[in-house]
Parts: sequence; C-alpha cells; structure tokens
Amino acid sequence: MKEVILPEKLVTELEDIYERLQSEYSRVADSLKFTCSGCPDNCCDSYFLHHTYAEWAYLWHGVRKLEVAKQKDLIKKGTEYLTLCEKAMVAGERPQVMCPLNDEGLCALYKHRLLVCRTHGVPATLTRPDGQSLGFPGCFRCQDIVELEFPDGDSPSVERTAMLKKLAFLENELLEGKRHLLPRVKMTIAEMLVKGPPTLPLAHCERKTT
Repeated sequence: MKEVILPEKLVTELEDIYERLQSEYSRVADSLKFTCSGCPDNCCDSYFLHHTYAEWAYLWHGVRKLEVAKQKDLIKKGTEYLTLCEKAMVAGERPQVMCPLNDEGLCALYKHRLLVCRTHGVPATLTRPDGQSLGFPGCFRCQDIVELEFPDGDSPSVERTAMLKKLAFLENELLEGKRHLLPRVKMTIAEMLVKGPPTLPLAHCERKTT
C-alpha cells in the first residue's frame, strides 16, 4: 500500500476552493443576518460524512503538523467516538456525538477543517452530474430565519456546483484518473483518524511504461 499525499500544489488548490465557498457562505449569512453567536446547539456533534480522498489526505496533512502525543490523543478520541456512534446506530438512532477534534470548544485542526465543517449552516444548492438539483436548508436556526424572512422560499443560498466540480477535478488529478477503480469514501472524521491516512494498492500507483 502507498500513502496518498497531497502535493503542495493541490493543497493550495483545495484551500482556494474552501476560501471561495466560505466567501459565498459569508455573503449568504450576511444577507440573512445569520450568525452562530449564542446558539444553544453545537454543529460539532452533527453526524457528518465526507466523501473524497483529497479531503481525507488534507486532514492528515494537518494531523501530521501536531505533536505525536496530540496525534495519538485524537486517534484515541476517534476510537471512542466510533464506539458511541455504533451504540446509537444499533439502537436505531442517528449518532449525535462530539467530534474528536473538538478540544474544549475549539477545533484542534481548525485550519484543516473539511468542507462540510466550513459551510454547514446556511442554505445551499447543488446540481449533480445527472442534472438533478439538490437543496440544503441549513441548520435549524437558519431555517427559522428563512421561514420568517422568505416565506415564498426564495431565500439566498450558496451555489456549490462550480466549486464541487473543481474538487472533483482535483480528486481526479490526485488519483491519476483512477478514482473509479477505488472504493468510495463515506467516512466520519473519526474514521479518517482511526484508519490513518488514505492509502492505495501499489498496483494502482504503478505507471505503465512503453
């Protein structure tokens, strides 16, 4: 197996995608006068799944910058998180467990937090490759604002399609056009921590020679 490591060029491109989406997030949040300040809830206990090798590798790009003791602590917390999630699922419940990266209210990898962590909250739209349009209403607090201020449903939203296309191209470049040959990523941050950085079979990494 060979570890998937994001080249600095792709790190920069991924961070640019994040910045553009966050800029759109801020635009929509400002227009709705939406803020997380004083919220009784904490999005860090939401059960989010992440879907790309690029973000998985980016998470570990951040983990590796921490002291070894801190890395081990995050993996330990990730294991505990997975145990609690499994118990909830066995009981037929959607897990609501604090993210292992949450350290007394602060993200231990704030600079390297993933796309969903950066953009959850406000309404968003997305058009899939098959042409189907998807809508995301935002968190409960934002939904209350939209219902009050935009009863016709015509509220501002973040259009994610263009940036997610860029992410798909980045993913394809990282995996040398062989993404379709690999298992799909559908993981929590805890799973990414516990499994370690993403790896590929050596056969996948071999280049044909002529």
